[in-house]
Amino acid sequence: MKSKALKEQWRRLDNTAKIFPVIANENMSQVFRLSVTLKEKIQPEVLQQALEDILPHIRNFRVRLRQGLFWYYFEENKRVPVVQRESTYPCRYIDPHGNRKFLFRVTYYEKRINLEVFHALTDGLGAVIMLKDLTKRYLQLIHGEEENVWTREDEKTQVEKEFSVVDSYLENYREVPRRRYSSHPAYRLEGNYLPLGTGQVLHGYVNTKELKEVCHQYGVSITKYLAATLIWSIWQEYLEGKPWAEPVVLNLPINLRAFFNSETMANFFAVTMIGYLFQNPKIKFETLLGKISRQMDKKIDKTRLEESISYNVSREKKWYLRVIPLVLKRLALDLVFRLKDRAYTMTLSNIGVIQVEPEQAKDIERFHLMIGVSRRQPLKCAVCAYGEEVVITFTSVFADSHLQRRFFDKLKEDGVRVQLEGNGPSSARKRDMYPRIRKVLILQKGGEAKASRMVKQVGQTGEEAAKEIKNYLAGERNLKDELHKRLHV
Repeated sequence: MKSKALKEQWRRLDNTAKIFPVIANENMSQVFRLSVTLKEKIQPEVLQQALEDILPHIRNFRVRLRQGLFWYYFEENKRVPVVQRESTYPCRYIDPHGNRKFLFRVTYYEKRINLEVFHALTDGLGAVIMLKDLTKRYLQLIHGEEENVWTREDEKTQVEKEFSVVDSYLENYREVPRRRYSSHPAYRLEGNYLPLGTGQVLHGYVNTKELKEVCHQYGVSITKYLAATLIWSIWQEYLEGKPWAEPVVLNLPINLRAFFNSETMANFFAVTMIGYLFQNPKIKFETLLGKISRQMDKKIDKTRLEESISYNVSREKKWYLRVIPLVLKRLALDLVFRLKDRAYTMTLSNIGVIQVEPEQAKDIERFHLMIGVSRRQPLKCAVCAYGEEVVITFTSVFADSHLQRRFFDKLKEDGVRVQLEGNGPSSARKRDMYPRIRKVLILQKGGEAKASRMVKQVGQTGEEAAKEIKNYLAGERNLKDELHKRLHV
C-alpha cells in the first residue's frame, strides 16, 4: 500500500517555483548549472549508471511538470534520464515535453560533469546535494567500491532529511506586516547582443586566502565586497563614473534554510535588492562599500525575510486568487515578473563553500556555478568556493566583456590575483574547457519559433492519454484523487 502511494505521488510546486513555468521559454530558460571538474576524464557509461543508481532515492528530481486547471504540479516520472555529451551552450531551455520529461539534464565534457536544473525544481543548495551524491556514486563505481551503497539507515536519513520536499515557505509563513517589492526602474545594461541561443561564459579563479585578506582589510564579508565591486564596476564602465537618474541595483538571492532551520530540497530562498543611486561623481570605493555593507546588514535580517515570505505566501492563501484559472494567472504572474524584473540591473548569486567528503576530495578539482541569461536579463554573476579557490562566473548574451574585465581589474587592483577561462574571446585561456559548437542555419520566417510553440501545445500523446484511461477503468487510478490533483484549489 505504501509502495503504491509512492508511485502515485504528486505534489504542488513551492511558493517561489510557481512563477518559473509561466515565464520560461527558449529565450528565457530559467535554468542554472552546477558542475564539478574531476581529475580524470569522465566515463559516460559509468556516469549513466551512477545517475540510475541515485535517482530512485531523490524524490525531488524524479518528477515531470503537469498542468492543472488552477496551478502546475509535479508528478512522478518513471522514465530513465539519459546522460549526454555536452554539445551546446550552457543553461539552455529544458522543454518539459522533451528530455524524457525530466526537469534537469546531466551532461559531461572531458573531465567535467554538468547538472543543469530548471529553477522550478530546486534552488542552488538543492542542486549541490544532487550533484554531490551523483559525483560520490560515480567515484564509487570508478574505484570499484561495493554496489550496495544505500542501506536502510541511509535511505531513512536521505529521504526524510536531505531529500525532503516540504514547502518551507508555507511552513514558516507568519502574519506579519508586509512590505511591497520595489518596482521603481533601475539602470538597465545595454550592449550588442550575440545571436539567439548563444552565450558567453567567463570564469575568474581567485585564491580564497587572498580574497579573504582583502575583505578583512575592508572589514566586510566576501559577498559584500563582491556586490560593492560589481556595482562600482557597472558605474565606472557603463555610466563612466557620472551621476545618474536611475540606481544601479543588484538582485541577491538569499538562502533561507539557515534562518529558518529548514532542510528542504525544494526552493527556499528570498531575493533582496541592494543598490546605490550615484549622485556624487567623486565618491570613493571605500565609501560605497560601507553603504552597501550597511544596506545588506539591514535587509538580510530574519525579520525582513519573514516579511518577504509573508508578502509572497499571503497571495497564495487568498481563496479568490486560488480559484482563478491558470490561463489568467499566467497573464498576471508574467506582469508581476516584468515589474520586478525592471527593478534591478543584474543578479549576483553566491552559494558559498561547497564541501565534500574526504574520500571524494582527492578526485575533485573544482566546482562551477552559472545562471542562464536572456536579452531581458543579459548578464548575471554566480559565485561558489571549493577548497582554496573561489570561482566567479559571468554569463552574458553581450558580444563584449567590458564589465567583466572592469570587475576583475578591480580585484587585481586590491591585490587579488585572477586567472580567467571561458568559452569566447574574452577568456585569457580556453584549455578546451567547452566544446566547439558548429554554427547551424536557423529556420527562416519564424519556423523555429512556430515549431517550439507547437511542441508546447501538444501536451500528452494519444498513447499516454489512452494508458491513463485504461488505468482509471482498471481501478488503478482513483477519480477523486485525480480531480483533486488536477483541479486543486
